[in-house]
Amino acid sequence: MNTLPMNPVILSRRRVMALATAMAGACALAVPGLTLAQTKPKVAGIYTVPFEQQWAGRIHKALKAAEARGEIEYKASENVANADYERVMREYATAGSNLIVGEAFAVETAARKVAKDFPKVSFLMGSSAKPQAPNFSVFDNYIQEPAYLSGMVAGGMTKSNKIGMVGGFPIPEVNRLMHAFMAGAKETNPKVEFTVSFINSWFDPPKAKEAAFAMIDKGADVLYAERFGVSDAAKEKGKLAIGNVINTQDKYPDTVVASALWNMEPSIDRAVKMVKDGKFAAEDYGPYSMMKHKGSELAPLGTFASKVPADIVAKVKAKEAAILGGKFSVKVDDTQPKSTAK
Repeated sequence: MNTLPMNPVILSRRRVMALATAMAGACALAVPGLTLAQTKPKVAGIYTVPFEQQWAGRIHKALKAAEARGEIEYKASENVANADYERVMREYATAGSNLIVGEAFAVETAARKVAKDFPKVSFLMGSSAKPQAPNFSVFDNYIQEPAYLSGMVAGGMTKSNKIGMVGGFPIPEVNRLMHAFMAGAKETNPKVEFTVSFINSWFDPPKAKEAAFAMIDKGADVLYAERFGVSDAAKEKGKLAIGNVINTQDKYPDTVVASALWNMEPSIDRAVKMVKDGKFAAEDYGPYSMMKHKGSELAPLGTFASKVPADIVAKVKAKEAAILGGKFSVKVDDTQPKSTAK
């Protein structure tokens, strides 16, 4: 059987098409993000604390939700020491991660150096500093609005007019929430006094518990639980607690009155979309943690719905509406809060 020679023009076109396809594939491999709209971005989470810690837990939850929806491939490392953080970042970047999410608070210089060394990788890091072009975005738990609302509840629930506040470290991310809480409490109860203490740890429930016990001994009947362990102390002593970042009322139904919740989903979902679209750039994601973006909220009163005075509930709802309507702005105060109790 005779075969006719292929038309030179057709052959040339096929070679050009094949070459173009090969070049497109090579470019996609060389520049992460170009074809991510059709594939799943590889996302890495790096945390210096366990997944159960409330701050890391909210980020981990949002990333696991994106993974469950089939939008990303997700790997994570917990309890990474500050001394090892840069090494772990480099390992994930070298292994092909498209987006790395974590915390740069204690390793700012090292984390930003890694970002410079891997300009094609996107970084979304918890930080008090500014974004760094072209690929280092920052975020923060800007939940001062629900913190203010939870303070209003606390002010209406205290009988002794003494509130104890236990925090991790006096850094801006903690300070602003405490100040907002204190301002909210003062709005509903001008007589309230505060005892403020920091345990200098992000995860030491026994130490936080002991600090809370000391405050209860001095008359505090409501405790601001910025750290794990505080609600345990309140439960044991029959006092009340206000939660932060997560809602633990299911574990403390007779103790936790209200909580300021942080929802990291708006920030994570935006970052993933930017990576997939090849549009990720250095920006401040902090505002996406605010109530208008559904990045934060006051948890339902739940078991305390009928125990919080009706007038306090009405005031809280009115203030919430004012915040969402842009008629009230919670002041951001990053300075270290001080005790006011005598």
